[in-house]
Formats: sequence, structure tokens, C-alpha cells
Amino acid sequence: MKARDLMTRTPRTCTPGTTLADAALAMGETRCGVLPVVEGSRIVGMLTDRDICLALARANEKPSEVRVDRAMTRDVHYLKEEDTHSRALQLMRRWRVRRLPVLAVDGNLRGIVTLDDLALKATPGGEDGPSWADLVGTYQAICERQRLAPPAKPGGPFGPALRY
Repeated sequence: MKARDLMTRTPRTCTPGTTLADAALAMGETRCGVLPVVEGSRIVGMLTDRDICLALARANEKPSEVRVDRAMTRDVHYLKEEDTHSRALQLMRRWRVRRLPVLAVDGNLRGIVTLDDLALKATPGGEDGPSWADLVGTYQAICERQRLAPPAKPGGPFGPALRY
């Protein structure tokens, strides 16, 4: 199964200049925990509900006064539209993420594939999609703790880093 068949098309997005208050409200309206951060149709980061909480704890400011670019993750791990469900699971395991934006050949955002999307397509034997065993293995890998890794710092001096 291809990423284009699994993805949520035209996901809700925000920009680096969006406030964390507006981003959180958008997440609430769409009942999701992540927003791709875009400039035009180019992805420059990802923002999770956890990113918002940590940024606000560090800033000690009002959510309406803190911009997304102070909280977003700039290292973006992504899929291409033609990638398979196996590739999605592989990248989720490697990077310990539950969501991957899907990019077109030109680099523009086309959608997002989540662990939930894969779970809804999973079957016991993995016929034409992920197997239950592959899904559980991926979830276990994501849940493993990195005991010695330092906490991630938002942003960085070099701008977004797309990782495939």
C-alpha cells in the first residue's frame, strides 16, 4: 500500500508566525496532535501538542505571545507519495515518530500518514497493507525510551532539515 493511499490529504497546517494559541485551537478543531508547519506549500517543521506544552513551560509567556517557530521541530522526517506502508513503518521505528508528512516530488506537502492510519489498514497477515505484527513492532520501537539521549532542543541555527 502506498503512502498516497494511506495519507490524510490536505492536513491542517500552520506557519512559523502562527501563535501557539492559534495552533492549539487548530489542533482542537481537527482533533489531531500535530500540525505541519509550512511556508507556502513547503514544509519547514512539525508542531506537536507536546512541543506547545514544553515551549510554554520554557517561555513562561502567554500562548498568544509565542510563535510556532519557537516551538516547532525543524528536523522533518517524511515520506514520498510513492513510498510503501513498509517504508512508513521503517521510518517511524527509526526516528521514533508516530506521524510522517507526505511530500510530492517537488517537495510540496501532500498529506500526512499517522500510526493510526496504518492501524486502520492493518490485517493479521498483512495482505495488501501492514500486518498486525509489524504495527505492534513499530509501536514498541516508538515507545522505547532513550535513557541517555539529551532532551531535544527546538529549532536550530541551520533551518529545517528534511530527513528521509
